[in-house]
Amino acid sequence: MMPIGPESLRPASPRETRSGSPVSERSIAGTNQRPTPSLAIFGVLGKVGVMALVGNPIFLALCASFLFGLALVLTQFGLRYMRPAEGMLISIPLVTAIAWAIAAFQLDWQGWRIEAAAIFLAVGLFYPAAVTLLTYEANRTMGPAIAGSLGNLAPLFAVLGAMILFGDLPTPLQLLGVLAIIAGIAVLSLGRDSFSRTWPLVALALPLTASVIRGAAQPVVKTGLAIWPSAFAASLLGLTVSTVLVLGAALIRHRGIPSGFSRRGVFWFACVGTANTLAVLTLYAALTRGSVVLVAPLAATYPLVTLVLGAALLRSERVTARLVGGILITVVGVALLLGR
Repeated sequence: MMPIGPESLRPASPRETRSGSPVSERSIAGTNQRPTPSLAIFGVLGKVGVMALVGNPIFLALCASFLFGLALVLTQFGLRYMRPAEGMLISIPLVTAIAWAIAAFQLDWQGWRIEAAAIFLAVGLFYPAAVTLLTYEANRTMGPAIAGSLGNLAPLFAVLGAMILFGDLPTPLQLLGVLAIIAGIAVLSLGRDSFSRTWPLVALALPLTASVIRGAAQPVVKTGLAIWPSAFAASLLGLTVSTVLVLGAALIRHRGIPSGFSRRGVFWFACVGTANTLAVLTLYAALTRGSVVLVAPLAATYPLVTLVLGAALLRSERVTARLVGGILITVVGVALLLGR
């Protein structure tokens, strides 16, 4: 046993470890070493780069496109366990409730303007609830190919709306890019049996009306965002009105809330609602920072995302000349649009 004496009672030197071994000045200084200036600079530049990317309307519009496409693929999983009408009762109301819970802590109400709120609520009467109902009915009546092709005319109506409301005229290159994107998406949507019609011509009104509403909603929302520049508020108020419409339609049609919900179906349609809500949020954020002429066509490229994710997750598509051609036309359209 070590004898106890004055030396053993001496406090340990800062240069010594618990075992008594010496510690160098360099190792002591290294314990509280601050980041080097170069690392700090890289950290600041990284944050600035991320902020610049998040504030870029092109990046936000492409994010919206990805999320819209993801939602369509997730819908295919949900439809294995629930019908579309039941899925809507999960996807829209559930996400709206979550959005209001987040709004209680995150939404800045200081910029509240009654004019902007009225615009957001008015848009919510038609988008996304009415558009979703029309799209479901068009798919049921006409099939997804024709319904999808006519539904993708939305960028054209968005550009026309921007011309009327803002005098925002596209350049010749932009107009050519918009038309190329619409043509490319149409090629992707149409298949061999797309033109074998077994439905009445009046059914064309379903996808065309959905396309007009989806396109016109974007410049109208932009007028509200110019008054109250909050994409979250625009999404929240629109979703709230859509929830009332969806629940009201269910109560009238089924005389109550329909049954037939399954756990797996609820899970997948909750994911669908989350993806769609984030898509609308990023779309509105892009409209806050960029023109309708730029944002609307880029957001409409979501069938490309659906094609890629569907091939990877659902194994529903084979690579054909039609798909390659549609992708190339769409990419050329995007390049023309961004070239301006």
